[in-house]
Amino acid sequence: MEVIIFGKLKCGRCKGTQSRVSVLIEKMGLTDRVSMRFVDVETIDGRAEGAFHDVYDAVPVTIIRNDGRDIGRWDGMMPRTEDLTPHFESAAGVSEH
Repeated sequence: MEVIIFGKLKCGRCKGTQSRVSVLIEKMGLTDRVSMRFVDVETIDGRAEGAFHDVYDAVPVTIIRNDGRDIGRWDGMMPRTEDLTPHFESAAGVSEH
C-alpha cells in the first residue's frame, strides 16, 4: 500500500498531513507494508505527476493506493486519523468482523 501526498514545501497543512500519516504508519507497526511519498507540486515533475492524478489547485491531496488503484482520497484537507485507520488496518490484515 502506498500513500501519496501532493503538496507544497511551505504549506502547513501539507506538513501536518505528512506528519499525521507517518506517525499513524509507525504507531500501527506498518512501516514494512505502507509507504508514504511526498510530491512537491511546485516542481515540473510534481505538476506532471499531479496532473496524472487529477491534482490541480487544492493542496494537500492525499491518495491511498493499493494494488495499483486508488482506494482513498482527500482533496484540499488533512485526512482525519479515523478516516485513515480503516485503510491501514486492511494493510495490516485487521478486519472489523
